[in-house]
Amino acid sequence: MPTHLQTLDRRRFLRGTGIALALPWLECTSAISNESGSAKSRKRLACFYQPDGVPMPLPEDPAYTDWSWFPHGGGKDFKFTKCLDPLAPYRDDLTILSGFSHPASRAIHGHSNADQFLTGAATGPAGTYQNSISIDQEYAAHIGDQTRIASLVLSTDGGIGTPRGAHTLSFNRSGRAMQAEHRPKRIFDKLFVKSDQQAAHRLALSNSALDDLMADARDLRHRLSQHDQRALDEYLHSVREAELKVEKAKRWMDIPLPQVDTDHLKLDITMDDPRGYLQTIFELIFLAFQTDSTRTVTYQLGRENGIGVSDYLARAVGFSLTHQLSHETKDPGGWKNFGTYCNFISEEYARFISRLKDTPEPGETGNMLDNTLLLFGSASSAFHLSRNYPLILTGGKNMGFRHGQYLNYAGQNPQGGAWSGGQEPWQKEVAHEDIPLANLFVTMLQRLGVETEQFADSTDTFDEV
Repeated sequence: MPTHLQTLDRRRFLRGTGIALALPWLECTSAISNESGSAKSRKRLACFYQPDGVPMPLPEDPAYTDWSWFPHGGGKDFKFTKCLDPLAPYRDDLTILSGFSHPASRAIHGHSNADQFLTGAATGPAGTYQNSISIDQEYAAHIGDQTRIASLVLSTDGGIGTPRGAHTLSFNRSGRAMQAEHRPKRIFDKLFVKSDQQAAHRLALSNSALDDLMADARDLRHRLSQHDQRALDEYLHSVREAELKVEKAKRWMDIPLPQVDTDHLKLDITMDDPRGYLQTIFELIFLAFQTDSTRTVTYQLGRENGIGVSDYLARAVGFSLTHQLSHETKDPGGWKNFGTYCNFISEEYARFISRLKDTPEPGETGNMLDNTLLLFGSASSAFHLSRNYPLILTGGKNMGFRHGQYLNYAGQNPQGGAWSGGQEPWQKEVAHEDIPLANLFVTMLQRLGVETEQFADSTDTFDEV
């Protein structure tokens, strides 16, 4: 006999809340579908991170014409180099940006900054570490109750990594790193397979007494130091989030799972086949969006500083390790090698963009890309330089984004060139003042439907896209 969670006391749901039980509203025949809104209101966000910066040969270098990551020209009149030319078919659907960075990180070694790419927090080069909420989680807090999974957090290496050595782009409102999944089978199961038939039973029989706990906590709080009060408040916030997950599971428990074609998926694939692995992750993200299982995704392609299995991605194009490509640009053919790797990433990213653009929006006219906002970038550009982030904003035309342009705010002579010893680019004096990346984040959030005028250290909105 099925257990119907809607009839049970909310105080009995705390333990076991990690089980993903809710289902996409597209498949619903219950009243839950009506709560989720129409296809016209469906807006999706995905953010991607490439570590180790990008090729930036100087204009006088013969490699500049073909292997500079940033395009030549500007505005509507720009030309892709070989680093990004796989994206050329989607020129009218994207904007390339230069001259943006997070102010708190501009004088810090580039390998320390993946943690703050989506947060803008002053995580610092060493010592005390405190992060803040990432833009994806800000959006998930706004939209996450409308889908089975509030946000899908992915990385090639999995887990959370270490402070300043993140394996995840996503941080909650307390600034805590969120676990990233990297195993395709686990990702698929989370999206499309129930944990087991006993999930509802375990939830229903949970012995939580959350209300009593909260009452006890309020009494205890008055007898704690300020430090312990903050620790208790953070714990109770986590408990509250867990309760909300269970309340959400109650609403979705009896709704059928979406059906997807799995014949083309290689769910047992590993980084022994880096191109196939990357294609599988991108395909799983596409399926998550197509079935409306989530509307928020992050994917960190690799950890900074060549640590982790993600450093093997370059083997897809015949190189040993990815990170060393950024160090070997001083060698003959070094820029071409690094650029060839970037071309590979662009090729697979373009394949993902094409999946969205070629797929009609479920239940609506137009394609999925027009309702999906994609941010691709890195927290360093030239060798370890924490400025002038390489950024690509794609999609979201139904949200009002204007594309087909390269917006260069880095000045005429951005820092670059190969490093052959001595002072590194990140240690040199700032020659040009970047725009706070959080300004773009505010505009992104606003057009995604979040009512906000501020994110991190933003000073304004950015309305040129």
